Amino acid sequence: MPYKSVNLGNWLVAEGWMKPSLFDEIVNKDLLDGTQVQLMSTKLQRYLSSEQGGGAAIVANRESASGWETFRLWRLSDSSFNLRVFNKQFVGLENQGSGNKIIAVSESPSNPEKFEIIRNNDDPLKIRIKSSNGLFLQVQSETSVTADYQGSSWEESDPSVFRLTIIIPTLRGEYQLTNGYGPDRAPQVMRDHWNRYITEDDFRIMSEKGLNAVRIPVGWWIAQDPNPPKPFVGGSKAVLDNAFKWAQNHGMKVIVDLHAIEGSQNGEDHSGSRDGYTEWGD
Repeated sequence: MPYKSVNLGNWLVAEGWMKPSLFDEIVNKDLLDGTQVQLMSTKLQRYLSSEQGGGAAIVANRESASGWETFRLWRLSDSSFNLRVFNKQFVGLENQGSGNKIIAVSESPSNPEKFEIIRNNDDPLKIRIKSSNGLFLQVQSETSVTADYQGSSWEESDPSVFRLTIIIPTLRGEYQLTNGYGPDRAPQVMRDHWNRYITEDDFRIMSEKGLNAVRIPVGWWIAQDPNPPKPFVGGSKAVLDNAFKWAQNHGMKVIVDLHAIEGSQNGEDHSGSRDGYTEWGD
């Protein structure tokens, strides 16, 4: 028998374009995982760049910004981040955190690769960046970027002040949603979404309109429910179980679509990607 079905996207795999309001209460919601940013020194009017795309020092000698001048965020908290460069290394302090020179050589981030982005209250695209050593990044010259500044000025001439450019569009998937709210708020946000977005009444209406199947995208983390790896939230498997019950109650079939593969198969929101890179094949 042929199936006449509808796709229930954004239910068990979030896709922000379908319901942007899900992200509204996230602090710094424009700085989620995978957001691509460019950083210009206001003093030198030059962009930060990872030499050779990664594996070397961070410099500040570019008049315009492209790939090597773009950094992808890994969100650690509302204001703390890792910065990933073009060749996938992470920005950090040299000598495993004991030095103050800024480099991009680490393949996996730890404390030396942790940075706090401090935004100006009047102009949130004007920022200062605090390193894990408690000091601010400063541009001493076009070839010297260090984390050893203790000043507090927001003047354009200050070597620790940067102009933030956010590359649009940004990722708005399940990873960004759950990690953006964090472990304290995300479980309730997701439960509310799952319980309200699709209900048994929707199945009844679909059946009455002549549909005899639904397609439900799921993410790889559902296989580890109710304790999926962070930042994903447990409970999606029970929601899928409800979908099977509702479908049976109304004479419908369920097509389960593995929509998000670990490591991301395409770098898009709906693949559960953290930063847009495709790494599942690795």
